[in-house]
Amino acid sequence: MQIAVLTFDGFNELDSFIAATILNRMKPFGWSAHITSPTARVTSMNGVTVERQKPLAFANEADAVLIGSGINTRAIATDAELMSQINLDPSRQIIGAQCSGTLLLARLGLIGDLPACTDLTTKPWVIEAGVNVIDTPFVAHGNVATAGGCLASQYLAFWVIARGASPSDAENAIYYVAPVGQKTHYVEQAVTAVKPYLTADTETLADSADPRAGLS
Repeated sequence: MQIAVLTFDGFNELDSFIAATILNRMKPFGWSAHITSPTARVTSMNGVTVERQKPLAFANEADAVLIGSGINTRAIATDAELMSQINLDPSRQIIGAQCSGTLLLARLGLIGDLPACTDLTTKPWVIEAGVNVIDTPFVAHGNVATAGGCLASQYLAFWVIARGASPSDAENAIYYVAPVGQKTHYVEQAVTAVKPYLTADTETLADSADPRAGLS
């Protein structure tokens, strides 16, 4: 599973780095999450500059794509040249967005009038784009999911792992990164948020290996 974590100038570090780190717990099974950007370097909303791992075009061929938020999302959403380079296909890709990233999904025509999540700051812009925003941390419709709030990145990562591997693999990944003494609580929270949006087929996927192998 190759995953593009779309990361633009002004990005929110919590969105990109938490999701990428949790997803890369699946590296023993051949997974890899990449910071994917339109430029060779991007600088976060707090001044952290990182080098991209993949160019923007990688998002169009990746198995899964997560779109994080940032302080420049409104400008990006109106940049026709940049947006035209993003051609996602939910019939063959797992696609998720967080906070203002939901606005980009809306501009790409991947939400329509379906209920979606975003953060409180972005909410008016997403509503203006015609999206039905609901007050919940996570929601998914088929292969498209949205999450609201910086720390909801763990729910997107959980969902991608549950869809691409198995729910038990997703639980183990969250268990590893959760605070000591609260690990069971964090796993239960993720299950509560995401499990209603997993199909029966997803829930019965057989693990390709011991789910705790390489994840402890």
